[in-house]
Amino acid sequence: MLEYFDYAFFRQALAGVFLISICAAMIGTYIISRRLVAISGGITHACFGGLGLGYFLGINPVIMAGVFAIGSSVGVEWLSRRMSLREDSAIAVVWALGMALGVLFVFLTPGYVPELNSFLFGNILTVSTADLAAFAIFTAVLIAFFAWQYRNIVAVAFDRDFAAVSGLPVRLVSYTMTVLIAVGIVLTIRLVGIMLLMSMLSLPMITAEVFYSRFRPVMLASVAVSVAASAGGLLLSTIIDVPCSALIVLLMTALFLLAKTAKALLRKISQ
Repeated sequence: MLEYFDYAFFRQALAGVFLISICAAMIGTYIISRRLVAISGGITHACFGGLGLGYFLGINPVIMAGVFAIGSSVGVEWLSRRMSLREDSAIAVVWALGMALGVLFVFLTPGYVPELNSFLFGNILTVSTADLAAFAIFTAVLIAFFAWQYRNIVAVAFDRDFAAVSGLPVRLVSYTMTVLIAVGIVLTIRLVGIMLLMSMLSLPMITAEVFYSRFRPVMLASVAVSVAASAGGLLLSTIIDVPCSALIVLLMTALFLLAKTAKALLRKISQ
């Protein structure tokens, strides 16, 4: 296993796993606290429409996926606020439209699209230096925004209506976090793909909530769980030669079950 560290692509993959794990944990804590798991699923699947359009037009599919992700995230906020449409209904519209457009444009694209599998199922080993730079910049922006608006983010995450009544900048936080979620989803697609991204954004936070209830401890514990599972999945994939994305999710699930078991045992012992 240690000989893999001699290869630049493997070191880049580990760095990518580390950065994306931090981003996913921070974004995921906000998503879980505000109960936005459905919207993250809608944005994730809306990205497929951008990927399909990118292949059809011969444009970088990641850029088009980003456009679709940001457009769909802002669209959900706009539909739910201005059009008096329930948020889950707006998500359903975006989800279905994105998938339908993706299937249509992939079908209309001449020839076979071999790169599509990497976006559907992920391939962290293909992460380039440019990808790492994008991950690093996004991580810095995300940390800076959290540091600047931390109290407001926590208030909006747990009780948006109370935050609005209190005069907090709810619209700024909501729209900015929605855009950051969209950008984070697009970048994270390269790690686990569209199919498994939801696990990356939810399992570490659910695991952390077994032991913690406050926002900051949950976020920090989520980072630890995400980094451990992601690095472990990548290293384990070099031994048994299976896709690391599936192993990452399996390890996250195992950590969640282990946490629940440990909590139950501790509760029994304390009684």
